[in-house]
Amino acid sequence: MKQGMREEAPLTGLKVIEIQGLGPTPFAAMWLADMGADVVRIQRPNLKPLIPQKVDVLNRARGFVELDLKAKADCATAHDLINRADMLIEGMRPGVMERLGLGPEDFPDNPALVYGRMTGWGQSGPLAHTAGHDINYIAISGALHAIGGNHPVPPLNLLGDFGGGGMYLVAGMLAALHAAKTTGRGRVVDAAISDGTAHLMAMIYSLYGSGIWVDTREANLLDGGAPFYAVYECACGGHMTVGALEPKFYAEFLEGIGLAGTGLPAQQDVEGWPTLRAAFAARFKEKTRDDWADIFEGTDACCAPVLSLAEAPSHPHNVARGSFATCGGIAQPAPAPHISGATLSADPGDEQTPQDVSAVLNRWTGSVK
Repeated sequence: MKQGMREEAPLTGLKVIEIQGLGPTPFAAMWLADMGADVVRIQRPNLKPLIPQKVDVLNRARGFVELDLKAKADCATAHDLINRADMLIEGMRPGVMERLGLGPEDFPDNPALVYGRMTGWGQSGPLAHTAGHDINYIAISGALHAIGGNHPVPPLNLLGDFGGGGMYLVAGMLAALHAAKTTGRGRVVDAAISDGTAHLMAMIYSLYGSGIWVDTREANLLDGGAPFYAVYECACGGHMTVGALEPKFYAEFLEGIGLAGTGLPAQQDVEGWPTLRAAFAARFKEKTRDDWADIFEGTDACCAPVLSLAEAPSHPHNVARGSFATCGGIAQPAPAPHISGATLSADPGDEQTPQDVSAVLNRWTGSVK
């Protein structure tokens, strides 16, 4: 692309129907809308959401229509909308959309429809019809076992719902969209959080299979076991992260913390790790988090302060990158990743007034396959 040229958001013109859901489905729809897709959410009338819609970041950048899918007329309207869409996102239990007459086989007039299905356990398998949440899905992948100290610690619901779930749904749907553009045939994307989380563990399973990784928490290079890849408390009660894996970065870290040339055990001497950890912990307790952040800022020591939710949007790097935005008075993550030639913004959308269904149908008339 020539410098100075501007382009529309990369998914401008893409038409997506989202069936209202929680967690990974609105996250996937938000990402598509952030990238320019025209996303319309179908939600039941008089919905009382857990988070008020006007402040729910996951619902930004798009509008909604109110339809009761248990009512025959409203279900027929939903069918008309989906028939005009390029993509559908739904997170119902297996079989529910089919019983409504809105399953993948119910749209012969829209053969290129990409049908995205988001569930915890997938559309098949012995657990497919059972309930669950992020913590359950990541438990059977081996991921949860590897995180924490004396006990496994759930990494919020970032690893399962949003990493192994929402982003895998997006990736699968975009792959299916590419195929649809070349073949004219849509695909069903069966995105299971348990599958996606297992896939995210690819490198860890590689290390484990090669004998480099021990199947015990806090005993490995990347799980807090290594003293040079860990979190330390500072004098103020705040924390600093250390990720000095490579020898040259580790050497710079030792210089910054004031322990270079003090006769410490070698970096990769596992027997000496307790000594290293004790020395690092004692040094970090001598200064505040902000003192250490100033010392290491701009260096290759791979040290960074642990910021709170309130602090993160104001960090100079986040400000320079536009990593956060204030939308509707709410500080929130900005669209990511950056796309050359496109200006992506955290558009709040209209979360107070339902869109007129007829207007959406008219807007999408040209997309009927």
